Amino acid sequence: MVKHFPRGLVPVVGGYFLAWTLVGLFFVTRDLSRRAYLNEPIDWQRALTVWLVGEYIWGVVALAVIWFGVKWPLERHMIGRRVALHLALSALVAAGQLALEAAAYKQLGTLSEAGAQSFWRAWSALLILGFHGNVISYWVILGVHTGYRYYKKLEQRESEAMRLELRASELSTQLVRARLSALKMQLQPHFLFNTLNAIMVLVRQRSTARAEEMLGRLSDLLRCVLDEAEAQEVPLHRELDYVRLYLSIEQVRFDDRLTVVIAPDPAVLDAAVPHMALQPIVENALRHGISRSVAGGTIRISAAEIQGSLVIQVSDDGPGLGDEASTDRCGIGLANTRARLAQLYGDAASVTLERGGTGALVTIALPYHTVPDHGPSESFDAAQFAHR
Repeated sequence: MVKHFPRGLVPVVGGYFLAWTLVGLFFVTRDLSRRAYLNEPIDWQRALTVWLVGEYIWGVVALAVIWFGVKWPLERHMIGRRVALHLALSALVAAGQLALEAAAYKQLGTLSEAGAQSFWRAWSALLILGFHGNVISYWVILGVHTGYRYYKKLEQRESEAMRLELRASELSTQLVRARLSALKMQLQPHFLFNTLNAIMVLVRQRSTARAEEMLGRLSDLLRCVLDEAEAQEVPLHRELDYVRLYLSIEQVRFDDRLTVVIAPDPAVLDAAVPHMALQPIVENALRHGISRSVAGGTIRISAAEIQGSLVIQVSDDGPGLGDEASTDRCGIGLANTRARLAQLYGDAASVTLERGGTGALVTIALPYHTVPDHGPSESFDAAQFAHR
């Protein structure tokens, strides 16, 4: 059963054959031009036969030269020995190719009468006329193959480098996401534990109705948090909804001692902010400000775009931090907010804490951009947050 010739080899073999045919035709035109200039007799058939047969033989011999180049490549660390080896091989190939030409020409009858009488006489004549040219041809073929081989190696290394760079970039992105998720998960239990502690206090005080109210609002807050469990950024208006739910829980505990004023610029309500970034800042204001004042106090939240940055400020008019804390204090909430902003925005974002005799001011600045709103959210109404 005859096997079919592989389709992929057909264009390769055809192109290879065509290339050597063109080389042969080039030498045919050179030979005929020289004869015409010297007014020598022109035999088209003999010229075509001699040069095409010679180049077709070279096409076969070139495969051996390429194999030699693969078997004994010109490597830098052994260039001297390899050059010496290929010098010997080039002499053998040059003589062998001319021997094949002599045998072919003798069979085709294209040799002169003297050369046609003996193969050895024909071969010796071809050696004198073509040996040096064949040696050069050997090195040309070897050089082209060596250059092509180094080009493919370089291309492969560049492809591998790009693949490794892409993989490194993917791993870096995964690492950043993992860090952000870890920071976010660290924040959520933080406010959850504090809220549960507040509910436990109400239970111990037998304030059942207030405890039930706080549990219901905590359930609403957790539901909103779970809706955005995978999100690192949300629109500002959604983040303010989370703050509203959180503060509604705290107002059950503070009664009329807590006043909340949330007054963002309506033009920035779609701006992107890190999810759960404001809650720990507001919690710090309650814990270190309002809760320390017998009369309570006011928490103000504002947001506006300033010179291409979204600037959010959270302030309170409590008794202030005094000398007991540095501007870097305020626990895990502020530290994690800074860490998350650094992961998301690098040096383009910042968190600053200003303290004074009355109250403290936290300012968050981050690059202004918007993010799609993929979840349900109540529309923001500043009036519902301003009450005493």
